[in-house]
Amino acid sequence: MTIFLDTSVLVAAFWGDHPQHEASVALLKAAEPPIAFCAAHTVAEVYSTMTRLPVKPPIPTEQALLFIRQIRERFTVVALTEAEYFETTERLAEKGLAKSFIYDGLIMTAAEKSAADSIYTWNIDHFRRVSPATTAAKLRTP
Repeated sequence: MTIFLDTSVLVAAFWGDHPQHEASVALLKAAEPPIAFCAAHTVAEVYSTMTRLPVKPPIPTEQALLFIRQIRERFTVVALTEAEYFETTERLAEKGLAKSFIYDGLIMTAAEKSAADSIYTWNIDHFRRVSPATTAAKLRTP
């Protein structure tokens, strides 16, 4: 069985005080490149989120980089082509979705491209809205 993890699952796995930490860590521990995927965009989102969390002390960039290295080691990172960026943007615009929905839409396009059996996220409602019909049925929470 192949899995695709959204940014929300990886942030929860890396941040020990996150309410969904344990369930997310279980998926992270099972991840290895032949069966586990994430979006290239997720690399930037994880780094950005981890370095701006309102925690004391703040998570230093060096620690966030260690998280990024774990992603690189444990996942096949799925990048989108220029055409896929435009197609995703057009599809969301046609649905009337704006603002940060674009980022979830790009991640869902990467999930579809990966052909993973299950797509894990803590943002099911957002991802259903941006999902192509073929991938919506694969959405799960850890």
